[in-house]
Amino acid sequence: MHRSNIIYMAVGALVVVVAVLGYQVYQDRKKPDGVQINLGPGGVSIEKK
Repeated sequence: MHRSNIIYMAVGALVVVVAVLGYQVYQDRKKPDGVQINLGPGGVSIEKK
């Protein structure tokens, strides 16, 4: 029984890791609302989102 508990804990930990990574990818791909200000070699650009 002790060995099966370790397997359940490992699977649970993997599920948590996948959920956290999926949330981070979602946040990275979500476009921000509002105004975006970029400063680059061509000067300053302002975009309304």
